[in-house]
Amino acid sequence: MTQDLSLGIDIGGTFTDLVAYEHDSARFHSHKVLTTPDDPSEGVIDGVERLFSDARLDYAAVKRVVHATTLFTNALIERRGAPTGLITTAGFRDTLELRREHKYELYDLFIELPRPLMQRRLRLEVDERMLADGTIETPLDEAGLLARARELVAAGVESVAIVFLHSYANPAHERLARAALAREFPALHVSISSDISAQIREYERTSTTVCNAYIKPLAERYLDRLSHKLEQIGIGAPLFMMLSNGGLTHVAEAKRVPIQLLESGPAAGALAAAFFGRRSGVQDMLALDMGGTTAKLAVVEHGEPLIAYRFEASREQRFMEGSGLPVNISTIELIEIGAGGGSIATVNALGLLKVGPRSAGANPGPACYRLGGSEPTVTDANLLLGHYDGERFAGGTMVLSTEDARASIDTLAPATGLDSGQLAWGIHSVVNESMAAAARVHIAERGHDARKFALLVTGGGGPVHGCEVARRLGIRRLICPPAAGVASALGLLVAPARIDRSQTLAKRLSELDWQALEAAYRALEDDAGRVVTATLSAAAKPAVQRLADMRFAGQGYEVVTVLPPGPYTPASAAPLRAAFESAYETVFGRRPPVAEIELINIRVALSAAAGGGELALGIAASGAAARPRTHRVARFATETRSAPVYDRNALPLGTRLSGPAIIEESSSTLLVPPRATARVDACGNIIVDLETS
Repeated sequence: MTQDLSLGIDIGGTFTDLVAYEHDSARFHSHKVLTTPDDPSEGVIDGVERLFSDARLDYAAVKRVVHATTLFTNALIERRGAPTGLITTAGFRDTLELRREHKYELYDLFIELPRPLMQRRLRLEVDERMLADGTIETPLDEAGLLARARELVAAGVESVAIVFLHSYANPAHERLARAALAREFPALHVSISSDISAQIREYERTSTTVCNAYIKPLAERYLDRLSHKLEQIGIGAPLFMMLSNGGLTHVAEAKRVPIQLLESGPAAGALAAAFFGRRSGVQDMLALDMGGTTAKLAVVEHGEPLIAYRFEASREQRFMEGSGLPVNISTIELIEIGAGGGSIATVNALGLLKVGPRSAGANPGPACYRLGGSEPTVTDANLLLGHYDGERFAGGTMVLSTEDARASIDTLAPATGLDSGQLAWGIHSVVNESMAAAARVHIAERGHDARKFALLVTGGGGPVHGCEVARRLGIRRLICPPAAGVASALGLLVAPARIDRSQTLAKRLSELDWQALEAAYRALEDDAGRVVTATLSAAAKPAVQRLADMRFAGQGYEVVTVLPPGPYTPASAAPLRAAFESAYETVFGRRPPVAEIELINIRVALSAAAGGGELALGIAASGAAARPRTHRVARFATETRSAPVYDRNALPLGTRLSGPAIIEESSSTLLVPPRATARVDACGNIIVDLETS
């Protein structure tokens, strides 16, 4: 009898990962293919066909497809979105360039600020005026609106963002504008700010809406194309999309607000880390997902990834807050580091080795792929160091060339005076320190000590570099889950359906109309609930969390605070105050002597299990002794040693190994350094305990 399947698809900058999971037997099948940048759906379909053919699976058995992608983030970074225009209130066309007074580098006279996604000639104004309390001062000039729209269409614009002043308080004018444009220009994609980001602060709201408009046509075309191709090969199951907040939504919602998908791939990796960590009884960990183009680091506390409610896309300076395009979305809090297998090594003007953030990606790829790349990369270095088996890379689907890797790295020799072996170790070390340095900053900014965490490694490169990164951070325990190289795709299969909604309130706690507050929360919950129901079914019983952006009166910015559940009445004032004061002290360590508290934005988060929580992975126990498949000479820190090479799938539960050792599976390779011990725990995770000296 054919078993029901779930299919996870994660498109990265270099590889596309696919996982098919059999629900009844708890077995899974995985496959990696190179991403096809010109049309990512081609790589997906090629990979699915190969996976289903090799594993002899039935397309008709697929009951759901869950998808994550970096496509839309890359479109923002590379400015490859649709021609986009902005129609805004008279006097506000330059909001995107005026930005904020704050400069991310105060003393840099040549500072580069993020370029707006459209030229000034495509940012037009219309007469209308809404006051901050939601009353209309100047009615919308519909004739003027249509005239501005005709100018944009004549200029080749495909998508329009409509951002009117104070529309968070009253969206009437934006909705009138959307209806008018739909009648006159039915092919035009329209995004209104009261739908995308109903929050105060004109710059952030405008930026978010423009970003959504910029990628909306791309998202619609891509998702329609992928859905059609999946149907063509016989997969008629519903397609769900991973959101940046770690939840799932249906395709129609994803096409309406694609800005929610920006960090979908990294979010899946963080969910997978939390899932596998909990299985081993670990609640606090750093999740390091190193792929072919970038590495992502997320903090998991008490078994759950941290959620942030502000995000910056396309930063001019990767770690510099304020250097990117602000986007008001809920996202799993993480940092992205320009450190992946395809990261290119160069020598700077001072003769120092530098690795990344520029990447060879999937095309042309590292030199050892023999696909046209010639610049030295991290993958080339790892191959020379003996970390990879060139004949069995990516499950044997690729054969790597040691000669091409050496030739690429030798190009750095004249500028450094080092041989290829020394350069390879230098590249490996530099990229490890890049990840460790970024992790130190990220962890310290949240008031944590890295040493209290375990490091859980995923991605094709995470297990190769994980032990060395952990050592640099003072972390003593590393966790490597099964199928670590495709863990993000596995994370898609355990993700809940989750929807976040927010609305500006801007009221003092002492002045609240409690009945109106409760009604506002219920309206947000009803709106989010409709999306959860459309994603799952009417039988879904979502969990509801209420939050608010709160501050002491007179402050400029807020602290996101988890609130007690409703319904809210005047008696709720004390619990809400206590919740905010506790959250404030957690962030700042002290509380100012201010009596008044303001609620600026209210938020809800609805989540419901999507049917993947039972993921068991079917790892069987065995009493057989672990035997190495072969031995290989490899570089470990300052030592070059002959290390036994094990096939991970042949390691029984309970296996204990001493380093040095190399543990290979089709999607990744784990390096266990000398003086470390590794064991396969009861749920199939490999736990590496590093030397404590």
